[in-house]
Amino acid sequence: MRIYADNAATTKMSEAAIQAMIPYMNEIYGNPSSLHSEGQRAKEALTDARGRIAGLLGCEPGEITFTSGGSEADNQAILSAAGLGGRKGKKHIVSTAFEHHAVLHTLEKLEKQGFEVTLLDVHENGLITAGQVREAIREDTCLVTVMYANNEIGTIQPISEIGAVCREKGVIFHTDAVQAAGHLHIDVREQNIDMLSLSAHKFHGPKGVGALYVRKGIPLTALIEGGAQERGRRAGTENIPAIMGMAAALEEACAGIDENAVRLTALRDKLIAGLSQIPHSALNGDYERRLPSNVSFCFEGIEGESLLLLLDDKGICASSGSACTSGSLDPSHVLLSIGRVHDVAHGSLRLSLSEENTGEEIEYMIESVKEVVEYLRSISPIWRDLVSGKKEFILK
Repeated sequence: MRIYADNAATTKMSEAAIQAMIPYMNEIYGNPSSLHSEGQRAKEALTDARGRIAGLLGCEPGEITFTSGGSEADNQAILSAAGLGGRKGKKHIVSTAFEHHAVLHTLEKLEKQGFEVTLLDVHENGLITAGQVREAIREDTCLVTVMYANNEIGTIQPISEIGAVCREKGVIFHTDAVQAAGHLHIDVREQNIDMLSLSAHKFHGPKGVGALYVRKGIPLTALIEGGAQERGRRAGTENIPAIMGMAAALEEACAGIDENAVRLTALRDKLIAGLSQIPHSALNGDYERRLPSNVSFCFEGIEGESLLLLLDDKGICASSGSACTSGSLDPSHVLLSIGRVHDVAHGSLRLSLSEENTGEEIEYMIESVKEVVEYLRSISPIWRDLVSGKKEFILK
């Protein structure tokens, strides 16, 4: 039995996405910038996909720019807002300590260019409040960037409330919605979102394609120079097959959001209940305000890397956190931000579900994790010190 429970890292492409892509690889393969019929057919497809995605987000087609994925979209949004603010003498940015590194590393780059960044402390439950944002905004604040749902612990931030504060204060609000798009209801108008990033491979679309929503009237700085594609916002011939696959995948995901949320929440809660029975363990993030698919735990006295390898031997694909940092030996900055100490953060496990997971698989994962944790603790000198009383347990 092989169980895939690493959907926060990437998802299996849906059949709808695959079928949507095929005609644009072997039939309608023209360059959308070409004037001949083949090119114009590709351009029509591009226009169609842009309109469909815009409709799902509650914005206008002209407010959508296609990118290579969430990281590029995050970079372009933040650098554009910073550039706009800098030209007006506003060089202060508000964000959080547990953003994706696509955001944090871009902010570090801006700090070297003279910008000041305020990273809000994250509460133990993995949430921030609109009140924190309000208090952090200053006269020289040009951007607030807060992720919609955390990629490691799955907590869902109060985006509408934060958006309302930013709109009241006249500050651009960007949200990294890579983990939220296709899984949660999004309406950029109602939620006062000025910029939003998404990535297709997180909702059963192809890898290497994403989109950036930018509210009309906000100038976007091009990261890639060259041709005039994407209305001058991103040079390079558009990847029509991938864009069509993304549009199809997002439509399918949004159509099934409510049904999938009910089913996944039941599986998630069953998995949380089972893993909570393991002594000296703790759920990471808020129990209620979390993605229906996300389960994140810390187990004291073990190393996450060993846990993942042994679970893989049992046929379970899991993660210790973000796929972008899974090769790092450092503990997750997300877990540290919510107060997990290094020794505990090292023993983390993220299981992220999809519509294809079953109740039988949940039961198997619970038993497998219990067995592997027990085994790793039995050979751990750290665990022996904890049990003997030489060291005190942190997770009671």
